[in-house]
Amino acid sequence: MYILTCESTVDLPSEELARFGIPYIPYPFTLDGESYRDDCGQTLSNAALYEAMKGGAMTGTAQINPYDYEAFFEPFLKEGKDVLHCVLSSGITNTMASAMIARETLEERYPGRRVLLLDTRAATGGEGLFVEMLAAKKAEGLSLDELFAWGEENRLRVHHWFFTSDLTYLIRGGRVSKAAGTIGNMLGICPLLHVDAAGKLTVREKHRPKSKVIRACAEKALAFADGGAEYSGPVWIFHSACRADAEAVAERVGQLLPKLKEPPRIGEIGATIGCHTGPGTVALFFLGTPRDLHE
Repeated sequence: MYILTCESTVDLPSEELARFGIPYIPYPFTLDGESYRDDCGQTLSNAALYEAMKGGAMTGTAQINPYDYEAFFEPFLKEGKDVLHCVLSSGITNTMASAMIARETLEERYPGRRVLLLDTRAATGGEGLFVEMLAAKKAEGLSLDELFAWGEENRLRVHHWFFTSDLTYLIRGGRVSKAAGTIGNMLGICPLLHVDAAGKLTVREKHRPKSKVIRACAEKALAFADGGAEYSGPVWIFHSACRADAEAVAERVGQLLPKLKEPPRIGEIGATIGCHTGPGTVALFFLGTPRDLHE
């Protein structure tokens, strides 16, 4: 018997995770020096966070430490369950190291019990989509080892494409140089980024004005989704306080992929990722050929 767990960076409502039977561990973050836990917007709503950031509030995040991982995993092991835990992309954070320390401690304490750590190479809605895919496979009856192997084999099928209309937060995080970012903001340049095969966020294109990056982002689904225009699988679009931009991407994706079984799902980028991307970010997620084949 085993349980599937994840981290708050999946950016899904806590009620949805509960419905799938997936416990999550929250990341810590700060807003103007006050400490919070990223509990999927329950304590501090995403809207309140982004409004504060628009007003100049400073934010910060930290890795989950080994002690918190240990406290999170141990109750499941006590119940006689093994754990398959989905970790935020190692290309974004080194929290995997903390999880590994906790695993070593707990496996010594509970001989015979196992904690498998799956590097999702994903973040926000891409991570959420991947975790829900894992939950569906678990429901089909895959064993712990089978699900872990399936996850490693399929994680790069989840594509992530991001753009932002405000470079301020990418400058703070070192993704864009201060000089280039300042000029970019003045000229209204919107970078289009993606999460590569190593799970790192990289700038792929630059567009101006925003209407062009909206079109370019949507066109990535046509270019890389399974079957191109025949694609009928999930499309998720998450945003940080810019729903109109997300809806514009959704409308264009719907035109390019007319055989979708469901309209694109629109959600919100949560606190941990949002502290770095800031308000004004839109992220597109879908299933396609493995990312490493396009790099």
